[in-house]
Amino acid sequence: MRQSLKRQVPYHLMLLPGVVILLIFSYGPMVGMVMAFQKFNPVLGFFRSPWVGFDNFVYVSLLPDTLQVLWNTVFIAFWKIVIGFGFPIVVALFMNELQNMAFKRTVQTIVYLPHFLSWVILGGIMIDILSPSTGIVNTAMKAVGMKPVFFLALPDVFPWTLIVSDVWKEFGFTTVIYLAALTGIDPALYEAAKIDGAGRWRCMLNVTLPSILPTIVLMGVLSLGNVLNAGFEQVFNLYSPVVYSSGDILDTFVYRLGLLDAQYGVAAVVGLFKSAVSFVFIVVSYRLAYKLANYSIF
Repeated sequence: MRQSLKRQVPYHLMLLPGVVILLIFSYGPMVGMVMAFQKFNPVLGFFRSPWVGFDNFVYVSLLPDTLQVLWNTVFIAFWKIVIGFGFPIVVALFMNELQNMAFKRTVQTIVYLPHFLSWVILGGIMIDILSPSTGIVNTAMKAVGMKPVFFLALPDVFPWTLIVSDVWKEFGFTTVIYLAALTGIDPALYEAAKIDGAGRWRCMLNVTLPSILPTIVLMGVLSLGNVLNAGFEQVFNLYSPVVYSSGDILDTFVYRLGLLDAQYGVAAVVGLFKSAVSFVFIVVSYRLAYKLANYSIF
């Protein structure tokens, strides 16, 4: 027992900085949830601010924007998950068929690169390339006789701009995960399939796809936990008041209520609601991951 504990001490010491950071930045701020039941005053603090019970919850439920913001969040997050889930699978399958390794690595690097850029940088890039007057996208559209589209100022277009740009930024990361799973397929399966007369297309459908199905199921199930995460950084850097009706999400709603309007208790209610719903989805997703993909964190 003592020898086993002695061997484990270095590993626990390696985990210690991460645990401390987790406690400070993830569990420490949970104390602020008491603001949802207070008329919070920064001068008085958590312990002397007057308690108002569920008045903040009632106030949020009566706000005219609450349901629209909730719908925007679910709509944007849902389509990000759906498109962002399927597109990397298709890309990984076709990249796996490339025979030129130099070209394959180049493509892999290009699609993976946007993942490392923050939305502060990409937001400026998107604003430039989507400009209705000088942007490269609208310039190309005008060249073929189409009318320019103000992608960032039309309420009907803005959510899809968020969805497509987010998929473009993140699909390379998920593609690499699937490519890693593809390297574990036994080459003998392809040889057996070719002996039976299967071409490359049939090998892809009957060997490649079934072989990475557990990884696909796992990635799909775990993505359920992000059903209310529509992407604060992306929306904050791209939206404007003219698209609040379709682009305002729970995170930006909390930002405006709490930091701009100083309604701390009301903002805490919205944040608490999102956290509670996300917690339920995360629990459900991990249970499904265990049942469908035999994935467990223990």
